[in-house]
Amino acid sequence: MKFFISLVKTLRVYQWTKNFLVFAALIFAGELLDFEAIKLSIIAFFSFCFSASSAYILNDIIDIEKDRLHPEKSRRPIPSGDVSIPMAFFLTSALAVLSLVLGYTLGMRFIGILLVYVFLTVSYSLLWKKFFLVDVLILAMGFVTRAIAGAVAINVVFSNWLIVCTLFLALFLGLGKRRSELLLLKDDAENHRSVLVFYTIEYLDQLLLIVSGGALITFTIYTCSPEVIARLHTDKLYMSLPFVIYGLFRYLYLVRYQGEGSDPSKVLLSDKPTVICVLLWALTNIGIIYGEKIVSSLHL
Repeated sequence: MKFFISLVKTLRVYQWTKNFLVFAALIFAGELLDFEAIKLSIIAFFSFCFSASSAYILNDIIDIEKDRLHPEKSRRPIPSGDVSIPMAFFLTSALAVLSLVLGYTLGMRFIGILLVYVFLTVSYSLLWKKFFLVDVLILAMGFVTRAIAGAVAINVVFSNWLIVCTLFLALFLGLGKRRSELLLLKDDAENHRSVLVFYTIEYLDQLLLIVSGGALITFTIYTCSPEVIARLHTDKLYMSLPFVIYGLFRYLYLVRYQGEGSDPSKVLLSDKPTVICVLLWALTNIGIIYGEKIVSSLHL
């Protein structure tokens, strides 16, 4: 039982919440009621989950010495010794292969996007995390590839505005993570992540305001886009904006005044107001896009 718990922690299963982005295309392309599209999206989801876990394990192997000195990361199974290095290498290899096998069933275009994601995550662990600002941009591009992969998996067009919105939102989360790391590690920050020497709390607060505004504006433009209105046959997506505004403001509060945000996935799973906000946002959009179809099918 202990080994199973350590395995789940090593894979960072809770981080799989990030991969729900692959379902965005399914919802916003109007394909949520198509069983085949749902099946393909689920395959894409697990392909990215296995690939992400493989990358997390590889990163833990690379950073094992630094992580052993970190107040939180030292409790992870690999730095703590609960999972051995040979076992970690086996896991990261097996997960990578499994991810590619699942991806292959979705076609070569999906494999191409998946390989871009793999390149971003591996190169981040080996190189980009040492470069000021580039580190956050690479992390954000990982989110964008997830969103694009979801569209490729079901062969639909994904709005450019939604892609840009995803980029801004990912930057928002990444910068919040850097801010929380600075607060947690304080004077020892540089020893754990060298790039942190270039960041300051004040600078990150300014960037957070910029990218949160960018996320809000681009999603607003998306909801009012003539192309989207014509494709989804509704101009009411703007009704989900209050949840976007609340979610952004809530996360800013958690990052700036509660010192949270070092792990966005944990915040998403543990902060009840955020969880409720995300669920209501998703249900509102689903109701707006699919309400008429669902009612019509019930009448039939």
